[in-house]
Amino acid sequence: MEVLEPETWRARTEAHRQRVEVWTAPHLARRARGETHPIEDFLFTYYGYRPTRLRQWHPGTGVVLKGAHDFGRDYLDTPGGATLDTTALMDRRRPAVEWIARLLAATAARPAYFGCFGLHEWAMVYKTAEVRHGAWPLRLSGEEIAGVVEQRGVRCGHFDAFRFFTPEARPLNALQPTRQQQQELEQPGCLHANMDLYKWAYKLSPLVSSELVADCFMLARDIRAVDMRASPYDLSSLGYRAIRVETAEGRAEYAAEQRGFSERARPQRQRLLDACERLLAGTRSP
Repeated sequence: MEVLEPETWRARTEAHRQRVEVWTAPHLARRARGETHPIEDFLFTYYGYRPTRLRQWHPGTGVVLKGAHDFGRDYLDTPGGATLDTTALMDRRRPAVEWIARLLAATAARPAYFGCFGLHEWAMVYKTAEVRHGAWPLRLSGEEIAGVVEQRGVRCGHFDAFRFFTPEARPLNALQPTRQQQQELEQPGCLHANMDLYKWAYKLSPLVSSELVADCFMLARDIRAVDMRASPYDLSSLGYRAIRVETAEGRAEYAAEQRGFSERARPQRQRLLDACERLLAGTRSP
């Protein structure tokens, strides 16, 4: 067990709060005003992990917070301080941790694919007037969007993107992913698979540190910006330059961004996988 002195864990608590406040405070202010932002608010509205949860600091498993008592409902008070009740948490969460570990390992083992060019967002607005971000204009006409989708084709293996395709777009996808196939199809070049590292991090919390959750949030936030810049939406009024994947230059730019995110995601995916494997090795199945 690692023992953190009071000044150490209190400093980490404050540093984490200040770090995430940059993301949570503007979101809460917009929500109070009834405003939305298609990029900055997405990680809170789509993933559903509340800002208050993101602000809470946890050291992860195997750590004693010297001098701490009543640290939270998942913690035990010991003579040395508060520590996470890992055994009780794993009794409840073992199946989820095992599933996440399998997904992370399978994704990491596959070669990255950089040929989708972000057309999943185009498939979500294909031949429909009911778009998800209706407050923002499209930069191409419906006919032009349909032409790009039909000419380029769509190859999306991420179920949680595919499920938002319009009914007309689904048959055009080279793959027909299901939830049951998720561990078979996800690959490390996919923007959504790398964005989802944030989801797996917070689902493992408080068994993993809040710093790791915040690292994954920061990556997901950057990915979301590129995701929407490559979409058919016109977000120039928000200061976002479009990545015009309908052109050869835009597709090359998008693929370069994908490669960069794949490299950034690799160590975070490994950190999460290592955490899962330590948890599973350190606690016995009931």
